[in-house]
Amino acid sequence: MSYLEQRIRLEKFELKQLPKARCAGRVVLAWETAEEFVGSAEGPSSRRGELRCAAEAAACALERAAQDRVTLEVHAVKAIETFDTIIVVVRLWSEVGDVAERLVGSCLIKQDPTRGAVLAVLNATNRLFGKLLQGALSSH
Repeated sequence: MSYLEQRIRLEKFELKQLPKARCAGRVVLAWETAEEFVGSAEGPSSRRGELRCAAEAAACALERAAQDRVTLEVHAVKAIETFDTIIVVVRLWSEVGDVAERLVGSCLIKQDPTRGAVLAVLNATNRLFGKLLQGALSSH
């Protein structure tokens, strides 16, 4: 199995506007092409709220992928414009068993900042999930 087949990847991301100035994000992640993990979240329909909603939906999908062996909490999400470029940065808190750590991820975006927030969460958790998946693969 190649390294790319072992990585969790983004299959689909949707952000919908809801009544009363709310939004809903839905993230579908895939692993080894057969397994899919869905996460969703709701939040206020503002630029900051939509970024957070997207990041929280990604964190939820990752928790499902880890079969609840990991707890992820989104602490901050921000889109930063610098050098004529927009970068989305996320800060997460993760717990695996009795080990807790802060994770930071980023994504250079071209069009959709909310999709960038999802990818920044994946970037932040890449090593953590690489270790978890490697353990799952070696136990088969």
